[in-house]
Formats: sequence, C-alpha cells, structure tokens
Amino acid sequence: MDVLSVEIWVTESFYVEGKERKMHKLLKRMTAGMCCLTLVFGMMACGNGDVPVSEEPTPEVTVTVAPTQEPEPTESPEVTEAPVVTEKPEVTEAPEVTETPEPTSEPVAKIEGTLKDAAADCGFSFGTVVSAYSDRNLDYVMMVMDDFNSVTAANEMKAYSMLNQSVSQTNPDGMPAIDFSQADAIVSKAELLGIGVRGHVLVWDAYMCDWFFREGYTNNGAYVDQATMKKRLQYYIEQVITHFETEFPGVVYCWDVVNEAVGDSEKDYDASDARHIRTLRGTTENQFYNIIGEDYVELSFLYAKDVVEKLQKKNPEVSITLFYNDYNAYFPEKRDAICEVVKSINSYAKDANGKYRKLCEGVGLQSYIGGYGEQEGCLEESHIDMIREAIEKYHSLGVEVHVTEMAVRNYDETLMAEHAEFCGKLFDMYVALNEKETMITNISVWGITDDPTLGEWNDNYRQNSPYCGLFDKDCKEKDAYYKVLAAMTKANE
Repeated sequence: MDVLSVEIWVTESFYVEGKERKMHKLLKRMTAGMCCLTLVFGMMACGNGDVPVSEEPTPEVTVTVAPTQEPEPTESPEVTEAPVVTEKPEVTEAPEVTETPEPTSEPVAKIEGTLKDAAADCGFSFGTVVSAYSDRNLDYVMMVMDDFNSVTAANEMKAYSMLNQSVSQTNPDGMPAIDFSQADAIVSKAELLGIGVRGHVLVWDAYMCDWFFREGYTNNGAYVDQATMKKRLQYYIEQVITHFETEFPGVVYCWDVVNEAVGDSEKDYDASDARHIRTLRGTTENQFYNIIGEDYVELSFLYAKDVVEKLQKKNPEVSITLFYNDYNAYFPEKRDAICEVVKSINSYAKDANGKYRKLCEGVGLQSYIGGYGEQEGCLEESHIDMIREAIEKYHSLGVEVHVTEMAVRNYDETLMAEHAEFCGKLFDMYVALNEKETMITNISVWGITDDPTLGEWNDNYRQNSPYCGLFDKDCKEKDAYYKVLAAMTKANE
C-alpha cells in the first residue's frame, strides 16, 4: 500500500468526535492536497499538464459545464436582467437600506452529517461535477471527498475530448484513435477515493468532431457511407466502455449512452416522429442521424448493451447501467417524447428467445431549474410539481431515474433565503418519492458552488447562475446545503 493509500485509509478510519474532528479534517486536507499533486504530476508526465483535452477540439465550449442547453420554455426574452431588490433610490436619509436585507425567517439549523450519507439512507447516491480544472482546486477536492460518492466529468469523457484526429488518420485498421489520458486522470482519482463515476457521454451530436464522419478523418473529405459509420460508432462505444471497466473495474457504474437527442421544436425534428429525434441542432445537421439513420439512438444502445454483456460473460460482477440523458426533461411535451424514445429503444432488439431486450435501463433527468439567464422563472414551486410528475412517468416505464446536472438557478444575491427554502422543498419531494419505492438512484448537482464573478456573456451564467450553489465560492456550506441535508436526514429519523 503506498503512502497516499495509507493516508486515505487513516482518514476514513479515524474516529471522528469532539477534539478528534480537527485532526480528521487536517488528514483529509493532506489527502486532498496529495491527490491534487498526483493528478497534476500525472498530467505533466503525459504532456498535458496545462491544457485540458476538452479545449482542443472545441475551444468554444470549455467555459461551460454543459454547453448544449438552449433557451428553455421558462425564458422570457423581453426581461433582460434580474431586478435588484435592494435598489430604493427614493430613500436617501437612511443609507443602511441599500444593504442586503437580512432574511426574515428563522436561522437555518446547521445539523451534523454529510450529503452522501444522508442520501444513502434515502436510497440514492449523491454526486457532483469534476474537471481537469476543479481537480487542481484543493478546497473543491476536499468538498467532493467530504460530501459526495459519485462524480461526473464535465467534458473529459466526451467523444470530442477523447478522439485523436492525427492518430486516427494513420491507424492501419481505419478505426478512430482514442486518447484516454485526461479521462483516466479523473477516473483514477475517483477510484483511489472510493467514489463512483457516471460515464458521460458516449454519443452526442452537439460539438461533435465533423472529421469523425469523413473519409480519412480529414476536415474536408466526403462523408462516409452508412456501413462505415456504423462500424466506427460500434468500435468507439466498445473501446470506451471496455477501457474504463478493464482499467478501473467497477468505478464507472453507468453510462449516458446517448445525450440530448430529442429536439425542442418542430424545426429540430421530423414532425411525424413521436420520439422527436433531432435532425438539426440550431442550423447544424445531426450527422449521426444523416449517415447512420433515424435509428442511431437505438443502435447506440444496442452496441453498448452488447459490450456490457460481453464483459459480464468474462466477469459476472460487472454492473454498468445504461442511460438516456436530456435537458428540459420535466416539461410535459419533451418528457412525453423522451418516453417514446425509451419505449423505442426497449423494443428494438430481441434475444434468442424472441423477447425484447431491455437496452435502456435509466433516464437521466437534467435539472437546470429556473429562468435561463434571468431571475424570472426561478424558484417557482410549479417546477417541483413537474419534476415529480416526470420522475413518476419515467419510473412507470420500468427504468431507474438519475437527477443529473442539477442547478437550482438564482441570479439575485438577496434571495439566498428563498433559494435555500426552494432547495429544501425540492429535496422533500425527492425523498417522498423514494419512500414509496426506489425511483431515484442518483442525484448529481452541477451548480454546486456560487460564482458571483460570472458575467452575462459566460455560458455558466445562463446555465447555472451566479448564486445556484449549495456551497459558496469558497466551497463552504450555505443555508441551502443545510436545508437539503435536513430534508434527507429527517426522512430517516
């Protein structure tokens, strides 16, 4: 056992009570620091110490955690900025009125416990997002170690981050070359810390390398034929799933096989398609759809399931759950289209006995909740009702539900108390659903820390919002954290 493993064992085994708590936190900080150094030195050894791989193929998306979010139904274009509650220009004699008003509610009780432990008692794991950047932040790593038992890589496990164009062009077998170095750095550290990884994502049309679809993997070659593209896709899916299960057994416990394939309006899809599968994203054609065909989603799940079953024949302990993941997935029209996608996937292929194979085993319900880029539409309890109805509907299809990419948006610093209350009520609903039967098996919060420095030009401003976090900008627990913890704790008292 190496020094780092010993430190982690000591940290997790230490008896934490009273005076020993400070020593426990010191040991965890030492461990987190060593993890950060290990990650940085590892990347330097690979020659990637300064540039995350996600920057190379698509520089324009590196500032955002999940760049595909388009304006949601809650968007009100005519409202361009959130109202500033503290502005009262007519009152000049009392300067103190310009200060942030104190919440009128009772102080939030700071109860003991961790999010991951409380969530486990409710039947789900508790996750957040990591990246090559965040893993160099000691406070962030400490936060992850303390409160989370699941992580998702923001961009590092996506195809546009791992595919290598120059090596693909010279591969003698004609198959695409994959660079796992940045993704491996994240997954290896998760393995070291005993944290599971949500694999995100195998097939996603957004920001996908166009050369992947072309002859010779060139930027201007002709698009390949259907047979060639199917072969490339199957090879890519098999190599990726197999690599992570072989190198890090049991760590990547699920995969988002296909991401955000359902369109938002009739211009995005064929109106006759009940699944609303995208043919366009904005003005960009979906080449998976164009070249492979309208069943590329189903085919991707078939390829993924075949790989998992192949691995299970070698090792029966292999357990990898396959998910479809999408945003706006709790709004009724899109929710219903996603249900059609799941039904289609699970009636696509039959086994040797003539029974349909269950290829899709879960739905990832992305949860960017509230107005897109503005306060209007944020913290509205009607969203909680829609999310509950969506979870129940997906569960009725016989699949698991993961609440993914959660960000409870809040653009107004003066509404911190209201934000905390909303988070508490949201988790009251999640807990109540799982008290009936286990519907939710993971909740992953991506809008986890505040960032008041975000400018309106920044994708993360619109995507997550400046005051969305359960933690503040320094990774310290906010009232929202304790409201969420209380919601999960009281359910088990």
